[in-house]
Amino acid sequence: MSILKASKLRKEYQLGEHVVEALKGINFEVKQGEFIAIMGPSGSGKSTLLHLLGGLDSPSDGEVTLGDAHLSQLTEYQATLARRHNVGFVFQFFNLLPTLTAEENILLPLIIDGKNPNEYEERLNHLLDLVGLHDRRSHKPDQLSGGEQQRVAIARALVTEPAILLADEPTGNLDTRTGTSIMELLQRSCRELSQTVIVVTHDPRAASYAARVIFLRDGNIVKEFKPSSKTPLNERMSGIMSTMQALES
Repeated sequence: MSILKASKLRKEYQLGEHVVEALKGINFEVKQGEFIAIMGPSGSGKSTLLHLLGGLDSPSDGEVTLGDAHLSQLTEYQATLARRHNVGFVFQFFNLLPTLTAEENILLPLIIDGKNPNEYEERLNHLLDLVGLHDRRSHKPDQLSGGEQQRVAIARALVTEPAILLADEPTGNLDTRTGTSIMELLQRSCRELSQTVIVVTHDPRAASYAARVIFLRDGNIVKEFKPSSKTPLNERMSGIMSTMQALES
């Protein structure tokens, strides 16, 4: 079942007297529970595509369908509610509130939505188990490592049980070992929560955790890589690196 669909998606930007075509008619579908990575050279349109898929920006043409909702047909208020209830975001910079504890940061989206956080203790504990931070729940961001802060950000993105989780370079500020643990966590959320995850990354190691890798170049999808579930991570990474090298040459 398709949970997200991009149809003939185009995005143009006006830069002075010039029009830059960031996306040139993107078509693809995402099924519930899929883990997808989006890769491509700098300027290929990766982050632009992610922002359109999450309703953070509007396309110049084409449509994004999230569940039954056509995002371009929603009012600004309706689009805000659709994002709040259906999309979780994780960014390269953790964007945690420094005065709140880990658990308070996780619960913040529920509070913004007018819900009583005391009624979500079971969900909070489940997420703390998932991200491995039960013993750090009362710590503030400056008392947490970078990897722990990103785990809090992921739990925060999942607390509203969104239809889809979008992550923009979630390992970009982390060392290799910590980045690997974050990708394993995202993979686990797909497996245990049937969570749909789309990750934009420049890192072949991070992308190798995805079940499907979409490659962009000059605003177009130019290749898809869908390894067997039995393919070892090092072989996946090798195939992804070879594709990236060919795109950048």
